[in-house]
Amino acid sequence: MNDDTYAERLQRYRVAMANGTPDRIPIRPFVAEATATIAGMTCQDVTQDYEKAFEAVRVAAKKFGWDAVVPNMVYVWGLIPQLMGTRYLAIPGVGLDANNCFQYKEPPEDQAWMRSDEYQALAADPTGFLLETWMPRTQSRVCGPGQSNTTENNLAWLKGGMAVMQYFNALGQAVQQLRVECQTPAAICGILKSPFDIIADKFRGYLGMTYDLFERPAEVMAAVEALMPHMLEVAKASADPDRVLPVTIWMHRGCVPLINQDQFDRFYWPTLKPIIEELWADGHQTLFYAEGKWHHHWDAFLELPAGSIIVHCDQDDVFEAKKKLGHKFAISGGIPNRLLSFADADDVRRFCKKVIAEVAVDGGYIADAGAIMQNDTSIENLRVMTETFRDFGTYSQSSGSMPVESSIAKPANGRYVGDESDRPAGVVQPWAAVRQDWPEMTGDESVVRSSWQGIDAWAYAFLWHMVVSF
Repeated sequence: MNDDTYAERLQRYRVAMANGTPDRIPIRPFVAEATATIAGMTCQDVTQDYEKAFEAVRVAAKKFGWDAVVPNMVYVWGLIPQLMGTRYLAIPGVGLDANNCFQYKEPPEDQAWMRSDEYQALAADPTGFLLETWMPRTQSRVCGPGQSNTTENNLAWLKGGMAVMQYFNALGQAVQQLRVECQTPAAICGILKSPFDIIADKFRGYLGMTYDLFERPAEVMAAVEALMPHMLEVAKASADPDRVLPVTIWMHRGCVPLINQDQFDRFYWPTLKPIIEELWADGHQTLFYAEGKWHHHWDAFLELPAGSIIVHCDQDDVFEAKKKLGHKFAISGGIPNRLLSFADADDVRRFCKKVIAEVAVDGGYIADAGAIMQNDTSIENLRVMTETFRDFGTYSQSSGSMPVESSIAKPANGRYVGDESDRPAGVVQPWAAVRQDWPEMTGDESVVRSSWQGIDAWAYAFLWHMVVSF
């Protein structure tokens, strides 16, 4: 195989994401710890050493010949929470058995990382809240305001920041290695969480957020609105500069029955929809990785421009998703993980053929499991899924169409998500505040400002990815 193979796979994937009909169904499995099994590694190997995680993905990509794959679906690099002392993660080999997947440890409601009376502080200055409140509470090595500084605190910030930068740079190199060694495109580029999920996941926790929706709804709304520009900034800063690969939103706690329909309509959707619209206006598709069941909210999805999202089915009925959404958006996933982990090969083959016949029949489908594949996945069943889509997923006619262009009208001010705060998204220390403490500028101030703001943007990325990614 050569670079022509890479181009064919990427084109196949792009056409399907655009809801078109490629030459055959693209296979894009979100394989996480399953890659460790394929490569003969442990969960600890791929969580603690990101180079081993990248290697495991390449081993799997070569073995199965998929059309696209995530360079590291495990994603969490165990060293970062160890450097910072992250209280909410358990890492294989460090607090967990080496063959367990990493775990998120949600605290009891009365020990949530954000108190119920702190919504106003969060809404007033989200980045400041991370610096002064959230980081010291969630990272045991970090000191909070009023505490005596320690060497451990200094080293946590220093090493943690360096580690995140190192990891993100390495991800770019891993994408290139996938292309050169495996002729395999990366499947996604960029990360997004809904403002609601940030609070329900990492700040108040599920129970805290549930109480707050009834007891202080106005404060919750102000906070999720304040988080909107920051979620947009994280997504845009991490998105594919070539606007080929989709940004992925990992959708957790915004669906029925975790919240009710009225709460979705009031809090979740109004603070997510504008972010998706602005990404689309800027040329970025979003992959809705809808964990759980989201069919109650499919009508809301249909409010978005055609082609702006790809809808991934986890526990939803993929056949119903095609009927409801397939005229407007591409569909991915829907192969139940229980089949891939525990069923007979014939059952896997039978289900995949049904998907080919009823979901992928006219294009606009990307083959994948419902949820990310961990180390309970049967590698034999994964092989059967791959071979079934490859053997029976060829189209007699292909449109060959490229992704649709953005059809959404851009707002007059160029933004769907406003940000008028003193510390806007993308900034930790505003230049205007820093500049007044510097000596007289005898040269070109813009040169100094540009360099300062470039490094400040890295600091911002570090802070917010501790919330969104780690």
